[in-house]
Amino acid sequence: MTQRIIGVAGWKNSGKTTLVERLVGTLSARGYSVATVKHAHHSFDIDHEGTDSFRHRAAGAGEVAIVSGRRWALVHEIGEEEDEPGLDEILARLSPCDIVIVEGYKREGHQKIEVRRRDAHDTAPLAPDDPTIVAIASDHPLQSEGQPVFDLDDIGKIADFIEKACGLAAPSGRASSLDT
Repeated sequence: MTQRIIGVAGWKNSGKTTLVERLVGTLSARGYSVATVKHAHHSFDIDHEGTDSFRHRAAGAGEVAIVSGRRWALVHEIGEEEDEPGLDEILARLSPCDIVIVEGYKREGHQKIEVRRRDAHDTAPLAPDDPTIVAIASDHPLQSEGQPVFDLDDIGKIADFIEKACGLAAPSGRASSLDT
């Protein structure tokens, strides 16, 4: 099975995370299994000082698996001699799912929805110079630049577009609103 991927790209404070969160909720409610990949441009930590697993990493463990009856996580330290893994390497590590929504990675070659907000850190459009942008979601009216333009809050229509663009078959016989 080919991995279905859609990206959400835009400048800082454009609303990417909120859109991803809402799309995950909508697509999950429609019966799809969804995974996400989030690129961070800064150092981050999902494990905090004082926890046993943090202590393991602080002592020098290159990888720490944290496992419970509800979830598990694998924290991998990138050493001095390692580069940040590419998107393809991360995608290869994911469990099978219906669709992966990738937040960030705006220079990668997968299909993306550009998010635009008037209050974003930068408002320069990405679509004119990026043929992988297949749609735009905006909080203000825009003229089409060759891609469909959606209201940033019209999650149902954006999810319908993703279903069609990624070739998702409606689970359990549910018809997309594009089919009616």
